[in-house]
Amino acid sequence: MSVRGADTLGGRVAVVGIGATEFSKDSGRSELKLAVEAVQAALDDAGLTPADVDGLVTFTMDTSPEITVAQACGMGELSFFSRVHYGGGAACATVQQAALAVATGVADVVVCYRAFNERSGRRFGSGVLHREPSAEGTALGWSLPFGLLTPASWVAMAAQRYVHTYGLAPDVFGHVAVMDRRHAATNPAAYFYGKPITLADHAASRWIVEPLRLLDCCQETDGGQALVVTSVERARDLPRPPAVITAAAQGAGRGQEQMTSFYRDDLIGLPEMGVVARQLWRSSGLTPDDIDVGILYDHFTPFVLMQLEEFGFCGPGEAPGFVADSALPLNTHGGQLGEAYLHGMNGIAEAVRQIRGTSVNQVPHAARVLVTAGTGVPTSGLLIGADG
Repeated sequence: MSVRGADTLGGRVAVVGIGATEFSKDSGRSELKLAVEAVQAALDDAGLTPADVDGLVTFTMDTSPEITVAQACGMGELSFFSRVHYGGGAACATVQQAALAVATGVADVVVCYRAFNERSGRRFGSGVLHREPSAEGTALGWSLPFGLLTPASWVAMAAQRYVHTYGLAPDVFGHVAVMDRRHAATNPAAYFYGKPITLADHAASRWIVEPLRLLDCCQETDGGQALVVTSVERARDLPRPPAVITAAAQGAGRGQEQMTSFYRDDLIGLPEMGVVARQLWRSSGLTPDDIDVGILYDHFTPFVLMQLEEFGFCGPGEAPGFVADSALPLNTHGGQLGEAYLHGMNGIAEAVRQIRGTSVNQVPHAARVLVTAGTGVPTSGLLIGADG
């Protein structure tokens, strides 16, 4: 796909299997074990075996190499293996990589996976503790000495500018948190199952970095999630209804950094997601009015609002009201604030459930779902639809 034109990937590949471990704060087992459990569950869901797999895709941050996962799962020869950079921004791009491999005949069945002990092990929310020298680290050198040490502090800069520009109060972010937790409360797989919150609860939660409160920040989770991708033709012979990849895209904006793009013309948008949005709409021929469900990456509530505006669901500064009015079903699994923080991979699984009609918060007749990956970093997105 080009930022200047449509591509021909859509409609050729589908997600046919999803599998996950439980989502917890202390898994009690290795990240490799979590990966293997998730992959095996996804293959079982797809009606396939490890012997059917010839491709694997994961994140650069993952500690379980493709060949190790293949060996531990009992897979045979691999003809394709790939990793995608930029943390949570990689989520939808793992499926794009798998789709490209399948569509071009490089592989037949590709599994995308993500597994980590992000709560009991390395906690990304702790921020920068140690880094080897790198070109990426140079950008952080303009922020760290001034106290911007954590992801929350980096996002707070843009969030503060957003509320200032549109004359809003920080409590507008609470609409996203309440929505996510409402859906999580009815999702038995969610960490916050049975625990909805109110706007008052949001306003009473402690400050993390103004204007972000505790309930504006996603969880830290131990767990694994895997997805199985193959051709639409093969998918039609498998047990589950195919969730077809209608379009897939990656995006990085001009002057892009990882979470610290503070020297752009303004801070009230997410240009990298704008790049993704333009590609998805162009290649699919769809518009915001065609979308039945949105699964938007929600590591921090303000960036959900900005994504809605980048995709054109509402105008600049209008996203708080859009969410408050429930104008579009969003994050029906509970999101990363309510279900689990799996770098967005659990959101892709929820999109598949919506297409299958098996979500615990099923949207009637859902046929087109938008999924996004991490924001503030080079990112990715998917449009997933029903077959035919």
